[in-house]
Amino acid sequence: MATTLNETLLLAIPLAPLAGSLIAGLFGKTIGRAGAHTVTILGVAIAFVLSCITLFDVMGGASFNATVYEWMSVGSLKFEVGFLIDSLTALMMVVVTFVSLMVHIYTIGYMAEEEGYERFFSYIALFTFSMLMLVMSNNFLQLFFGWEAVGLVSYLLIGFYFKRESAIYANMKAFLVNRVGDFGFLLGIGLLLAFGGSLNYNDIFAKGHEIAALTFPGTSWNLLTVACICLFIGAMGKSAQFPLHVWLPDSMEGPTPISALIHAATMVTAGIFMVARMSPLFELSEAALSFIVVIGAITALFMGFLGVVQNDIKRVVAYSTLSQLGYMTVALGVSAYPVAIFHLMTHAFFKALLFLGAGSVIIGMHHDQDMRNMGGLRKYMPITWITSLIGSLALIGTPFFSGFYSKDSIIDAVKLSHLPGSGFAYFAVVASVFVTALYSFRMYFLVFHGEERFRGPKHPESPMAIEAAHGHGDHGHDEHHVHVPHESPWVIWVPLVLLAIPSVIAGAFAIQPLLFGDFFSHGVAFQNVIFVGENHEALAEMGKEFQGWAAMGAHAFSGLPVWLALAGVVVAWFFYMKRPELPAVVSRTFSPVYKLLANAYYLDKINEIVFARGAVAIGRGLWKEGDVVVIDGVVNGSAKFIGWFATVIRFLQSGYIYHYAFAMIIGMLGLLTLFVTLGGK
Repeated sequence: MATTLNETLLLAIPLAPLAGSLIAGLFGKTIGRAGAHTVTILGVAIAFVLSCITLFDVMGGASFNATVYEWMSVGSLKFEVGFLIDSLTALMMVVVTFVSLMVHIYTIGYMAEEEGYERFFSYIALFTFSMLMLVMSNNFLQLFFGWEAVGLVSYLLIGFYFKRESAIYANMKAFLVNRVGDFGFLLGIGLLLAFGGSLNYNDIFAKGHEIAALTFPGTSWNLLTVACICLFIGAMGKSAQFPLHVWLPDSMEGPTPISALIHAATMVTAGIFMVARMSPLFELSEAALSFIVVIGAITALFMGFLGVVQNDIKRVVAYSTLSQLGYMTVALGVSAYPVAIFHLMTHAFFKALLFLGAGSVIIGMHHDQDMRNMGGLRKYMPITWITSLIGSLALIGTPFFSGFYSKDSIIDAVKLSHLPGSGFAYFAVVASVFVTALYSFRMYFLVFHGEERFRGPKHPESPMAIEAAHGHGDHGHDEHHVHVPHESPWVIWVPLVLLAIPSVIAGAFAIQPLLFGDFFSHGVAFQNVIFVGENHEALAEMGKEFQGWAAMGAHAFSGLPVWLALAGVVVAWFFYMKRPELPAVVSRTFSPVYKLLANAYYLDKINEIVFARGAVAIGRGLWKEGDVVVIDGVVNGSAKFIGWFATVIRFLQSGYIYHYAFAMIIGMLGLLTLFVTLGGK
């Protein structure tokens, strides 16, 4: 087998979705709906097949790390488009293209009656191209291009319903919050460029120890620590870590396929991938790793709490995404990079499954997203029910499901870590097991079991009931007219089934090669990029106890996490099936806590008051004091002085010749007197 991958094949992987996007976007009205989804699905399918071939070749020892196109050079600095293809990249390519392909197929059914059908397919294919350019990059310039491109396209997708005010607010919020993170990301790249002299990954990695020996100018701070924290701030925005997570729940305003694409395998995992790729730099800064661990732990635990009080089915899954991203971030912080990527992969499958399952429920419920109006859907939507159950079991870490292997590995890695902050992180990830099971099966029981609440009037606090009460609803049905839920068409349930398969088996198949095998040793000097096997203490210790996937699943029943997950399921069953009146009693009893959670810790209010209004106040101050007083004062003051001076001089302009002659004589006498006086001295 060739040791170098074919450059043309690699170019075709991102360009195929791009071609589909351009055709659907520019000629959508000409080729029609069928043509738009055909060209985009074909482009992503080509990318998926070629990505699988690439992964197979990489596992066989092939690799690629070279410049594809030199855009510009300034002295010794080169701005290039280049690819770095190794095990990490190849795995990401397969995950991204597979989930994207499932979303494309699903979209045919979900968006069948929507306007802007061709535009939507153009956007999601463009999103896939952007993510592929990000993960395949071998330099910071291309990384930043892909980073900003996924942010831009996500803005367009979240605001797809641009006539809806809430969608406009949501996409602007996502765009602005990500700009905060991207500012830090750009600062980190700038520091590495300034002191490393290159934008190429390998060049910067080679100078890592030199940069680590420097201090940030004018301070005693370690330069590499500052650069790594700046890079991670970018990841906090893109991967929605506390406190830059506030954009992600509101992004549910976009169509459900976008929720799956953004929150499962693509945009929100970009930050996780970036930190893993930059691991040779992060490994040289314990302070940066501790910062990552603490932020990830806060996100994993406290975002999970918010999922318990949500009533919108998509928002429950969104807060679940936040919590699971926290798990991945904690794994990165304790240097368990392969474990973080492992959970990224398994999470992509079961979280895309849950989002698409939620979309199927929404279609069956005639676009009602409030779980308080659901119940008993199991017998009406059997395929959606069983696939959603599989996704929920994988999410809570049920033994032998894919999520179990990756989540349990993260908990073990954190337990073995001695990094400052790892104690709190261990408590957070263990406690989150119970919380995850509670909100996951709260959603499951409310939607698929219990009383068929769609047969009665809408819950008075649900959005659809509020719209109807104000005369804004377009449903026009009384409580005696019932829309009976129905199973979704095959273009929707086939992707659910295809995603359910890896949600069950992917963990068992992948854990040995990814964590304890040689998978991450393939490619471009990958041993210098991610520490694996014997090079990492925690993974080496875990590897000594690993006896195979079956033994790991069986042994899980003697550990705490499985019983915490079971406890969460039992509590959810008792509260929402056995005694459904209890949640209201608990929320009234602990009203302050409930309000805190229902208002998402008031972070939106804090951002609005402190940052948004603060920015407005600063802007007005600069306008009034800077623009009006200083700038306008200087400009208008000089104009007024010239006007006054002209008024005075105007009296001397009489128009009589003898006045001007007299003035000339006086002037000559003055000059002669001055010369004589100076000459005498």
